[in-house]
Amino acid sequence: MHYPLLEVTGWPIFIGRFHPVIVHLPIGFLLILALLEITQRFSKIRVSQDMLRYILLWSAISSTLACVAGYLLASGGGYQETLLSNHQWQGIAVAAFSWIAWIVGSDQFRKKIQSGRVFYFATLGIAVALTLAAGHQGGSLTHGEGYLTKHTPEPFRSITGMQPSPEQADNGHRITDIQQAVVYTDIVKPILERRCTQCHNASKQKGDLRMDQIAMLVKGGESGPALITGNSAQSKMILRCMLPENDDKHMPPKGKPQLTQDEILLLSWWIDQGAPAEKRVADLKISGQIEPALATIVSNANSAAPERAMKPSLFSKEIPKANVKDIEALRAAGLIVNNLSNDQHFLEVSAVNSPGFDDGECTLLTPLSEQVTWLKLAGTNITDTALNHIAALKNLSKLHLEHTAITDRGLAQLKNLTHLEYLNLTHTKITDTGLKTIASMKSLKSIYVWQSAVTDSAVAQLTRQYPKLSIVNGVNVSGLAQSIKKTDQLEATAKKH
Repeated sequence: MHYPLLEVTGWPIFIGRFHPVIVHLPIGFLLILALLEITQRFSKIRVSQDMLRYILLWSAISSTLACVAGYLLASGGGYQETLLSNHQWQGIAVAAFSWIAWIVGSDQFRKKIQSGRVFYFATLGIAVALTLAAGHQGGSLTHGEGYLTKHTPEPFRSITGMQPSPEQADNGHRITDIQQAVVYTDIVKPILERRCTQCHNASKQKGDLRMDQIAMLVKGGESGPALITGNSAQSKMILRCMLPENDDKHMPPKGKPQLTQDEILLLSWWIDQGAPAEKRVADLKISGQIEPALATIVSNANSAAPERAMKPSLFSKEIPKANVKDIEALRAAGLIVNNLSNDQHFLEVSAVNSPGFDDGECTLLTPLSEQVTWLKLAGTNITDTALNHIAALKNLSKLHLEHTAITDRGLAQLKNLTHLEYLNLTHTKITDTGLKTIASMKSLKSIYVWQSAVTDSAVAQLTRQYPKLSIVNGVNVSGLAQSIKKTDQLEATAKKH
């Protein structure tokens, strides 16, 4: 539902966004009122009629305010018409019956009408029932249709004739062979469902965009197609993910779970391959930089059985089992430690929940120099000093150092890591000098240098010099926002004509 006249000023939208806050007031007031009335009927507890009417008055006032704010929020559009209409009229009915209940519950009304007490309970009951119905519809508008019942457990699903839950449906589906995985169904669609479709689905279409179907991505929304097959560099679903998080056009919005760089890489790869709906991984061209990203996706999808379908070559090595005390020391420092395989002893260590991890704590990695092969220290407080300890991890194959304070001087210490295949240096101070230092490493397949001090000319030179090495320099983000804004303005002008 769309209200063009309300878009002249930002005030309607500003007020409308308080709807999720205000709407909880009538819910709370009406439910507590109903409980008090029931309690009085079946126990010795008594509450004064004046207090009950006071609660009911505020139920009516707050539900009316919620209706006004909801109407203004709807002016921004992006919601499924039928669902929005049902929610809107249910909300209006809640306000109406709350006011009716307040009127008929008065002493004056009861004195004039003999069955006033019965009328009061009937209107109050209807208001409560409508509140629950409107709340369900509101949840569907915000989170997608069927949000409330999506995870209904057994035996209630069978009794009511509901379809198996998403968890049950997924139990029989694991990626056992990455080469046979259907790219869209097994890789792309799950990413979009985790990060995008909450706001872009059949029930809720922010910016008139749906992302739950390939055809809808191509169709796009208010800003045009979200996906341009064969061209991820011009596809807005990728471009907007790469904008600074505080940019108004960045997606997902700030505060929402963000796409990881592996997820962005895989989406871009799928688009560049023509955004196929049914092709398998084996049918597409796989570059060196895609392999570790696929391995990460597989490990996440098969969390209950974490064998990696795509393993680095070093996994054929036999190494001793890690000392439990050494692993516990890392966990005590806030790091996540997982086995990469049930039949081997290689470890993945991540500081995703420990941004305060620093150089001093890097000494905890030393006793596990043989076992740690995937290390994620993105966004931590490490400096070049830490790389001295990281360089001792002789079986390290994947290293995340993005958003850290490392420099060229520290990076040079990694040259002796003979198994390092993947290195992420985005948002660091690494320059052309540092990149040239490590580009000659024979094992290295992928380096990410987005938003670093590395220049495009150095990337071009090293790509020619080392053709088997993938150096990902991303998009010039500084000019991206202006480019998207200009495109949007041109599209808006074209629509007017």
